[in-house]
Amino acid sequence: MKLLQLTLETSAANLALDEALLDAGESGGPPVLRLWEPHETCVVVGRSSRVAAEVNVEYCNDQGITIRRRASGGAAVVAGPGCLMYSIVMARGSSAAMPSIDQTHHRILDRMVAAILHLVAGVQQAGISDLVTSDNRKFSGNSLRIRRNHLLYHGTLLYDFPLELIPRCLRSPPRQPAYREGRDHAAFVTNLPADSAALHRVIASEWRADDPLSDWPMEATHQLAEEKYARDEWNLRH
Repeated sequence: MKLLQLTLETSAANLALDEALLDAGESGGPPVLRLWEPHETCVVVGRSSRVAAEVNVEYCNDQGITIRRRASGGAAVVAGPGCLMYSIVMARGSSAAMPSIDQTHHRILDRMVAAILHLVAGVQQAGISDLVTSDNRKFSGNSLRIRRNHLLYHGTLLYDFPLELIPRCLRSPPRQPAYREGRDHAAFVTNLPADSAALHRVIASEWRADDPLSDWPMEATHQLAEEKYARDEWNLRH
């Protein structure tokens, strides 16, 4: 698997790059693990999210926190410095053996757990697509976008994030996993006790991503950022 450790300057460009890598995979490009970390705080909503229901829009506007929409599903997250983002683009497999959505979540998160267990004991999967610490607090949310032959799987890994921003930026999510047990953001979310460099190392090792991707889809990323991810028509729809 190719490794791309690249953070672009804007949140729009970073989200566009994930989609451009998926498009490249569909066109015959290699499987890729991308690791990156936003330069500024932003809220990222799911493909079908209703912004007003999930985001404190007034607070974000007052604080200059951008609201972007990703290509995959799931609910809104807050990201920024102290939050490592990962993206995996890979083939779905032969048509006879294509896993279900739930199986895809489990297969990929099994490997993320295996990687992180080298650093922190007791981490595990919870709900449909979360990772939690041994005391059942969430440090990672993940989502999926499936195309005909390839998929994009990406998520967040909180390790040194200002957690107080989460309840300020986000409303209580309209859909909650049972294991949350009604906890508010402050009681539910936590930072993983690990640093960025160590997380980079164990994740890349688990995915055997040791060959740098030098030819990333720059032009396609720029076009997607300008025509889609930087536009309110995409980000604020619904």
